[in-house]
Amino acid sequence: MAKNFEMNMSSGPLLKKIIIFALPLIATNVLQLLFNAADVAVLGKFIHDKTLSETAVAAVGSTNPLINLIVGLFVGLSVGANVLIARYAGKGDDESAKKVVGMSMLVSVLLGAILLVVGYFCSRYFLGWMNCPDSVIELSTKYMQIYFIGMPIMMLYNFSASILRAVGDTMRPLIFLIVGGVVNIGLNILFVLALKKNVEGVAIATVTSQAISAVLCIITLIKSKGFCHLDFKYIRFFKRELVDMIKIGLPAGLQGCVFSISNVMIQSTINGFGDIKMAGNTIAGQIEGFIYNACYSVSLTTLAFVSQNYGAKKPDRIRKVVKESIAVVSVLGFVLAGIVLLLAEPLCSVFSDSQEAIDIAINRLYIVGSTYLICGIMDTLSNTMRGLGKSTTAMIVSLSGSCVFRIIWIHTFYLLNPTLWMLYIVYPISWVLTVGIFLALYFPTMKKVERRLLSENE
Repeated sequence: MAKNFEMNMSSGPLLKKIIIFALPLIATNVLQLLFNAADVAVLGKFIHDKTLSETAVAAVGSTNPLINLIVGLFVGLSVGANVLIARYAGKGDDESAKKVVGMSMLVSVLLGAILLVVGYFCSRYFLGWMNCPDSVIELSTKYMQIYFIGMPIMMLYNFSASILRAVGDTMRPLIFLIVGGVVNIGLNILFVLALKKNVEGVAIATVTSQAISAVLCIITLIKSKGFCHLDFKYIRFFKRELVDMIKIGLPAGLQGCVFSISNVMIQSTINGFGDIKMAGNTIAGQIEGFIYNACYSVSLTTLAFVSQNYGAKKPDRIRKVVKESIAVVSVLGFVLAGIVLLLAEPLCSVFSDSQEAIDIAINRLYIVGSTYLICGIMDTLSNTMRGLGKSTTAMIVSLSGSCVFRIIWIHTFYLLNPTLWMLYIVYPISWVLTVGIFLALYFPTMKKVERRLLSENE
């Protein structure tokens, strides 16, 4: 039964398999954003005190870049696990795959415990460094502390879902997310509407829903008979596999931090514009997240397919994966951006009754939301390099094209015209720059990989 959920990515019709793999993953990531957006919508709609409502929305929104920064480094190691298991599946190496699965469970819990301590005790200090306004810092701190208490179970979910994706199983993580998400929405309404809680209510609901999804994922790994089977005797460290996981996952995590650092700087600047503009920015960010996560799902698909075909030593198929993934992500990004812009006013109105905040959100959507297909191409090329074993290269390119450029922009061009528009425009410009660098590196890298794989086949 378990093997029916796995996919052989190194043979058969490619485009069809990419779509079959990507659709549940897109649904998973979009639903995750939908459930997260429900947190903001409940705060914006169900708190009768509108001043408190806007403050609560701003408080939750102001924590997102900081949470991504702190968590991103460690979540990157789950990418390392994903790549290794996909490679071993391509090679047919069942023993090594099980070692990575077991070790990943141990690593995820240890990393989650570290994040719990750091996040709980340092949240207020970090928010202060971000220039979080006094009007929201107490609520932001409360939200972050509760969020990080649940970090061990959240890390377990991230690693478990990543392992399942490595063997082509994107359907069951979707089912588990739906179960947890429904609980999340129900608890949001219970805590905020019935029990009169605000940010602490949505934080508790989020942690609870993640716990449910994590438990279901772990049960699935235990019952699985394929490459992703969790055998308790392998829940320990294996030197070779750990080193390989770190080589691939650490640069991936650092890349996530790179983006988060620049986003934290931008969020810190936005915080200086006041609560209403912060709320508007939060609303737009929630909506843009749907486009981003749908496109990013395609890049994760690319990562799995490239990794498994790399293990199977099929360079021609890798090239086809990249071409067809870029085509898919381009169409997807264009269509979703068009829908969002067409429905911008009613979509923003779901999150707030403040017309000023809605207008700010719409302005950002036209600048940033309309260009996310470029970001999707960038992520697809980045994960291609990672699947080819060039995780450090992907990190360096992202560092140069996005983080460093955005920091320079904030300290130069933005100062010439310190407006929200000048902050928002840096996103599409940095994406175009990074795509150009990736393309310049991809073709010579692929030629070297092809020569090596063909020589190994001889």
